[in-house]
Amino acid sequence: MTKKINLLANLKSDFASGLVVFLVALPLCLGIALASGAPLFSGIISGVVGGIVVGYLSTSHLSVSGPAAGLTAIVLTAITDLGAFNVFLTAVFIAGIIQLLLGFLKAGSISNFFPNNVIEGMLAGIGVIIFIKQIPHAFGYDKDFGGESFVQSDGQNNFMEFFSFLDHVQLGSVIITAISLTILIGWNKIDFFNKIKLVPPALVAVIVGIVINEFFIQTGNSLAIGGDHLVKLPVPTSIEEFQSIFIMPDFSAFTNSKVWIVGATIAVVASIETLLCIEAADRMDTQKRYTDTNVELKAQGFGNLVSSLLGGLPMTSVVVRTSANNTAGAKSKMSAIIHGFLLLISVIAIPALLNKIPLATLAAVLLLVGYKLANPTVLKHFWKKDKVYQFIPFILTFVAVVLTDLLKGVALGMIVNILFVLIGNSKRAYRFRKEEYQEGDIIHIELAQEVSFLNKSAIKSTLNEIPENATVVINATDTVYIAHDVLDLIKEFKKIKAKEMNINVTLVGFKKGYKLENSKGNKNTVTIEHRYNVMKRKMEPVIK
Repeated sequence: MTKKINLLANLKSDFASGLVVFLVALPLCLGIALASGAPLFSGIISGVVGGIVVGYLSTSHLSVSGPAAGLTAIVLTAITDLGAFNVFLTAVFIAGIIQLLLGFLKAGSISNFFPNNVIEGMLAGIGVIIFIKQIPHAFGYDKDFGGESFVQSDGQNNFMEFFSFLDHVQLGSVIITAISLTILIGWNKIDFFNKIKLVPPALVAVIVGIVINEFFIQTGNSLAIGGDHLVKLPVPTSIEEFQSIFIMPDFSAFTNSKVWIVGATIAVVASIETLLCIEAADRMDTQKRYTDTNVELKAQGFGNLVSSLLGGLPMTSVVVRTSANNTAGAKSKMSAIIHGFLLLISVIAIPALLNKIPLATLAAVLLLVGYKLANPTVLKHFWKKDKVYQFIPFILTFVAVVLTDLLKGVALGMIVNILFVLIGNSKRAYRFRKEEYQEGDIIHIELAQEVSFLNKSAIKSTLNEIPENATVVINATDTVYIAHDVLDLIKEFKKIKAKEMNINVTLVGFKKGYKLENSKGNKNTVTIEHRYNVMKRKMEPVIK
C-alpha cells in the first residue's frame, strides 16, 4: 500500500522554494517560446500545466516540469514544416498519447540503466552551461536566457557569447548582480534573517533589484537597466486579447503523417530528457526518495495533452528548474505545484510588475545554481573513486554536455560505459589459474555463469597458451549460457589442436544439449573427471 503524502507538511520551505523556481521559470518560459517561434504565452501555459498538473500527478519530490530548451530546435522546425501553430498542437497532443502508452507499458524502467557517473557528469555539464550563460546577463548583455545546449537561439554558442559581452558591459546590471549575490549568499549567514524562513533570499534579491533599478530610472541615471534586460511578459489589455492566448489544436490534421512523425519525435525526446532529469532529481534528494518513472511518463503524457488543448508548448522535467528547486530547499512536490500557481496568478494579476524584474537578479540566482551543480568536489570524488571506469565516463559526459547538448553528452557517456562493461565482461568470463606449469600438471579453466561471443577472443588466447602434453579441465558447472561461437571454439580445440599437441581435455558440467564429449585415448581423462566428481560429492553436504 502506497504511503499517503501530506503536501502541506513542509509548506514554509516548499513555498519559499516554489517562489524561487517561479522567478527562474518565468523568463525561461518566455525565452523558450521565443526561441521556438511560438506565441510567448504558449511557454507560460506549458509552465503552469507542468507545475500544477504534472506536479500533482508525479511522484517526484523535487522535479519541476515545463517547456524545455532541448526541444526548441524540434519545435521551431515542426512549426515551420507543418505551417501552422494549431497543427503543431495536434502533434503535441499525439506526443502526450504516446507518453501515456509508454507509461502503461512500463518504459520508465529504462532509467534504471543510467549509470551514476553519467548522471553526475550531465549535472556538472549543465551546471557549467547555466553558469556561463548567466555571466553575460550579470553584466547586462545577451539575448539567450538559459537553455541547456551549446548552440544558442541567436546563432552564437556559449563561449562566443561569454566573450562578446565584454564589449557591452552595463554598469547598472553589474551593481544589481553584485548586490543580489551578496543577499543570496549572505542572507542565511546572518542569524536574524536566518530565522525568517518564510522569506526566501531570492525574493528579497528580486525586490531589491526592482527598487534599485526604479531609483536609477526615476533619477534619470545612466545606470538604469533598459527593457531589453528586464523580464518581458505580454500584458493583455482586453478580455478578447486574453481569450486569444488560448489556441486549440487543429484535429483535422490528425490523419497527416507528418504530424504523427513530429508527435513521435517529441514523445521520444521528451521522455528521455524527463527520465534523465528524474534520475538526476533522485540523486539530488538528500532524503534518497525514489520516483516511479512509469508514473512520471504518464504524468508527462497527461500534461502534454492538457498543454496542447490550451495552446501550450510540449514539456519535460527540466534540470535547471529542478536544480533551483533543490537548492532553494524544497521538501516535497508541493513546491512545483506552488510555482505553477504563482505563474498563473502573476501573469493574470501583476504582469506589469513582473516586467520590472532585472534579468541580472535572476542571473545571480542561476549563477549559484550552476556553481552548486558543477562543484569541483564532484570531479575529485570520481577521480578518487576510480580513475578509469568511473572518472572517464564522467568527464567525457561532462565535456560533451558542455560542448554539444544534454542528449548527445549522455549518449556518449552511455556508450563509453557500455564499452567498459564489454571489456570487463570479456576478461571475467572465466577464471584461469595461470601459473608456472610443470609437465603433467592439471590446468583448470572455470567458466562464468554467462559466456557470450564477446568472450571468444580472450578464451581463444588462453587455449593457445596451453603447453604440449598438458592436462586441461574446462569446468562449466556454474554456467547457464554459453554462446555457440565459444562452444565451436572449444570443440575445435579439443578435436584438432589438443590431439596435435597431445593435450588431454576434460569437460566438466557441460549440458547434454551442447554435445561435447571428453577427449578419448588418454587414460588420465577418466581418472581426472572421476576425481573431480568424487570431490564434488564430498563437498555437497558442506554446501547444503
